[in-house]
Amino acid sequence: MKQAKKNDVIVTQGVTKVYAADGIPVNALAEIDLTIRSGEFTALMGPSGSGKTTFLNIISGLDAPTKGKVWLSGRVLSDMSGNELSDFRRDNIGFIFQAYNLIPVLTVEENVEYIMLLQRVPKAERHERVTAMLEAVGLQGFADRNPTQLSGGQQQRVAIARAMVSEPAIILADEPTANLDSKTGAELLAMMNSLNLETGVTFVFSTHDPMVMESARRLITLRDGQIDTDETKYSG
Repeated sequence: MKQAKKNDVIVTQGVTKVYAADGIPVNALAEIDLTIRSGEFTALMGPSGSGKTTFLNIISGLDAPTKGKVWLSGRVLSDMSGNELSDFRRDNIGFIFQAYNLIPVLTVEENVEYIMLLQRVPKAERHERVTAMLEAVGLQGFADRNPTQLSGGQQQRVAIARAMVSEPAIILADEPTANLDSKTGAELLAMMNSLNLETGVTFVFSTHDPMVMESARRLITLRDGQIDTDETKYSG
């Protein structure tokens, strides 16, 4: 049985996902073996139906494979109970979504600190970390605003701050630039790249965006639920 090495933050072995469509089994993923190491900036690309989002859901523990195993930071997801998996996901994974998924009745600061509330981080530390993270994403002075007062790009900056502030090992980003104009998307990609290099947090993107593909230092193409190509362009 394969074991994850120290610097391997995501390892999949034989990961397969089968759905039933009108009673007919359909392979969304087929026998995927993949290792992503700490600090990588990786993009998953492929046509619609290639399995990108399904794969993200499985490596995050939001969905379970039909067969195969997933290790995150050395832990086997299938060995955890439901509560253990929820706590592990809360403490180790940050999520960035296409639709931002901010809570409209909360301020920017309250949205960013939300995961830390669940982690029972003391109030003074929460405030300090939120202030530093909002500065890092270029939103100084926005802490008391509501999401409805922000542009799409600013809302995605809040979502990135929320994902980063709890200091996860992994950020999973599902089409994070899809709702943004090209200039804003490029700015946010540059910012995420800088955060990746400065903090060592591992980024994995699911994307159709050529800018994300260009920015990624590793590019994995999925086709028909399998890895078609896996290219490391450069490091650092």
